[in-house]
Amino acid sequence: MEAPTHAGVTVPVERGTDRVSQPGGEPSYAVIVDTRSEIREFLTTRRAKITPEQAGLTSYGSRRVPGLRREEVAVLAGVSVPYYTRIERGDLNGVSDGVLEALTRALQLDEAERAHLFDLARALQPMSSPRRRRTPRQRVRSSIQHVLDGLTGAAAFVHNARLDNLAANQLGFALYADMFSRATGPGPVNSARYVFLDPGARDFYADWDRAASDVVAVLRSAAGRDPHDRDLSDLVGELSTQSAEFRIRWAAHNVRFHDTGTKDFHHPVVGDITLTYNRMDLAADPGQALTIWTAEPGSKSAEALSLLGSWAATPQQPEPQDTPDHPQL
Repeated sequence: MEAPTHAGVTVPVERGTDRVSQPGGEPSYAVIVDTRSEIREFLTTRRAKITPEQAGLTSYGSRRVPGLRREEVAVLAGVSVPYYTRIERGDLNGVSDGVLEALTRALQLDEAERAHLFDLARALQPMSSPRRRRTPRQRVRSSIQHVLDGLTGAAAFVHNARLDNLAANQLGFALYADMFSRATGPGPVNSARYVFLDPGARDFYADWDRAASDVVAVLRSAAGRDPHDRDLSDLVGELSTQSAEFRIRWAAHNVRFHDTGTKDFHHPVVGDITLTYNRMDLAADPGQALTIWTAEPGSKSAEALSLLGSWAATPQQPEPQDTPDHPQL
């Protein structure tokens, strides 16, 4: 039986039924990463975002769908209509970097969208392996853990493109205490699972919608870079079957760089706190990145982060036990 598609994601079904497979026992999720479909849907959604006026064109007649028509994109990119139609159908084989750059300008793509388009084009090259494979277990080098531990005034994490948290310092564990304490199952704690599958995330993130959209955009970018990553495919399939919020965002095909910015949290210990994050790739460890969270010096958030550090450094005391009214002699 053909597997059903949820918002552009093919998900597994139980044999002999129409039911979507659910996790049970040892979960096995699958998603078919069809690069041609990814290209088609990405270009279609980008085209829908640009109005003729934004592109400097005169609009004639009514439009059945929003955005530019294919022939208008072709004119803006300097290619024939049949050629662009072929591209939008997902066939980027033999398309030059020059044409991709022209499409970037025509569709007014930002840097993250441009990189995603080029990643999708590379994924179609003949040397690309079509077989999905699992990523070997990633380990964080001890010297990197020493760096994490040396960052006493900031929360720091090492993670991969799937948002698996591979290591953290003491303040990092304290900042995301809710996520780490409530995580279940084997393997690294995953930020995407926390955001979409744990109700506590809606209280933790002051702007949950933004956090959720950021997570999906990061995963979408990662899928473009490596569409044959089986662990990523399984994660997308799992989230798609269990979260309508994820499916809606995944279908939007939005991508973004998540290198720097600010986020607001409502922490269960220190209350509201605003932190700035900076992400850096670990050049010696492909696929791993370091993200550091800091507070503006002298701000209330800096006070809250310092308080959180003190709380994290305090050994947890055992619960007091009932004692008799009079000491035993």
